[in-house]
Amino acid sequence: MKREIRTRRQGPATLRGKAIPSTTTDQRLLDRRGPADWVHADPWRVLRIQAEFVEGFGLLAELPKAACVFGSARTRPDSPEFKLGEQIGAKLHEAGYAVITGGGPGIMEAANKGCDEAGGLSVGLGIELPFEQSMNPHIDIGLEFRYFFVRKTMFVKYSQAFVVLPGGFGTLDELFEAITLVQTGKITRFPIVLVGTEFWSGLLDWVRKVMVPSGKISAEDLDLIHLTDDPDEVVRVIVDAHEQVERQLAEQEARAETARQAGNGS
Repeated sequence: MKREIRTRRQGPATLRGKAIPSTTTDQRLLDRRGPADWVHADPWRVLRIQAEFVEGFGLLAELPKAACVFGSARTRPDSPEFKLGEQIGAKLHEAGYAVITGGGPGIMEAANKGCDEAGGLSVGLGIELPFEQSMNPHIDIGLEFRYFFVRKTMFVKYSQAFVVLPGGFGTLDELFEAITLVQTGKITRFPIVLVGTEFWSGLLDWVRKVMVPSGKISAEDLDLIHLTDDPDEVVRVIVDAHEQVERQLAEQEARAETARQAGNGS
C-alpha cells in the first residue's frame, strides 16, 4: 500500500513529509516559551510581515466592490447551510459584488462556488494552519497568509460588507472584530448581516439581556447587526446601506459646493 505523505502550504511554499515544521508561523511569532535565541530573528519576521502586506495590497488593490462571507469550514456540502451559502454567493454577484472568503471548505467554498458558477469574481484569502486546509476550487484570486492579523486587514480593507453564516470560534472572532471596528469608527459604517436566526438568536438574546442592561454596550449598538434567513434580504440590506451612504456623500458634496460658491460670491 502506498504511504500517504502529508502536505502543508506555508505562504507561497508547499512542504511535504519531514520538511513540515511542528509549529506554524503564528505560533513561532507569539509563543515566548523555550529558548530565547529566536528573538534575534524578529527583524527578519518584520520584513516577512511587511512582504505579506505588500503582496496582499498589490494583488487586491483593483478589486471591484466586494462582500466578505464568513462561516464554518466544517459545513458539509449536502447541508442546507451550504446551499444557502451558494445562493448568497450567486446573489451577491448578481447585485454587482465580488465575493471574498477565507478560501477554505464549508461555507467559504459554498459562497465562492455560488459566485463562481454565476460568473462572478471569487476571492479566497487562506491561512497557514497546523492542519492542511487547501484552497477550494472555486477561486479566481487566491492568497495564502502566514499571519492572521495580515489576513484580517485584507478582509476589512477590501470588503464593503460582512455576511456571517453559522460557524465556530474563527467565525465569532471575525464577527466581533468587524462589529468592534464599525462601532468604534475605525472603519466606515457598513452592513454586518448574520444569516441563520435559529443559530444566532441565542447569542443576540444574551447580548440584549446581559450586555446592554449591564452598560457594557449601548442598545443602539445592536443596530449594527441585521439578522435574517433570506438570501434576498441579505443582498437588499447591503445594497440599501450602500445606496444610503452614496446619498449622504452626494448631499455632503452638494453642501460643500454651495458653501464654496457662497464664499466666492462674497
